[in-house]
Amino acid sequence: MSESRDDDKRNDGINDPANSSDDNGGLFSDEELEAALAGFEKEFADDPDGKNVGKDEPAESDTNGLDDASEQSDRKITDELDKMDFDEELEGLIGNRAKVAILITRLISADLLAAFCQIADISADCLADENGAVAVLHNLDGDAPEGAARDLTSVVNGMPAVLSVNRADKLVSTLYVAGEPGQQFAPPVLFTTTPRCVEDLMLGITDISGLKEQGEHIVATADFDRKKALGVIADHTRPRGRGKPSIQ
Repeated sequence: MSESRDDDKRNDGINDPANSSDDNGGLFSDEELEAALAGFEKEFADDPDGKNVGKDEPAESDTNGLDDASEQSDRKITDELDKMDFDEELEGLIGNRAKVAILITRLISADLLAAFCQIADISADCLADENGAVAVLHNLDGDAPEGAARDLTSVVNGMPAVLSVNRADKLVSTLYVAGEPGQQFAPPVLFTTTPRCVEDLMLGITDISGLKEQGEHIVATADFDRKKALGVIADHTRPRGRGKPSIQ
C-alpha cells in the first residue's frame, strides 16, 4: 500500500508546475518564452512597416520592363511613319499636293532652263534631250505648280511651256503662254513629243534619284545664283536681225 501511495505522489508531480523541465511535453520554459519574444521584437524593429512579411512568396510582377518595351515599340512605329512621309502621301492621295509636276519646254539646254527658273524664283531639277528641256518642280503644294508655269512664261516673254501635273493619279497637261493657261493635251499625245523620261516621271516609274543613277545629266536650280543665271542666259543668246536677241 505504501508503494502505491508513493507512485501516486510521483504521478501527481507530473502536473505540478514547480516540477516543469525541458521535457515538459512541448511547453516553453520562461527562459525560452522570453527569448522568442525578444526575437519577434527585433524583427518588428527592423521592419516596422511589415515590408518583409511573406517575403518568401512570389513578388508582384514588375511592369517596368513591359512599359519600357511598349514605349520603345511606339517610338519605332512613329519613326517608321515619319520615314514614310505620311502627311505628304495623304495630301497626294486627296489631291491637295501634286505627286509630280513638270514644266516642258522646247529649249535645248538644261542649264538655260535652270537659269530661267532661277530668275523666276522656281526651284526645280532640269534635264534635256533632243526633244527639249524640262524642269521637275520641287514645290508641289496646292496650286504652286500652276504658279510656277505662270511665272516662267511671264518672265521669259514669248516662251510657251506645258505644265504636266499628276494629282491623285490624274494627269493634266496644260499649255501656258505669257502667264495664262490655254489648251490642254492628252498625256499619250504629249509624251510622244517630250524627253523620254517624262512619261516615267509622271507615272511614278522613276524619280530624279533614279535618273541620276542611270547617268542622266541633272541641273539643279539651287546651283545657280542670279549672277550665274544671267551669265548662262547671255551665253545662249545672240543678235538676230536688227540686234534683237535670239535664245538658243
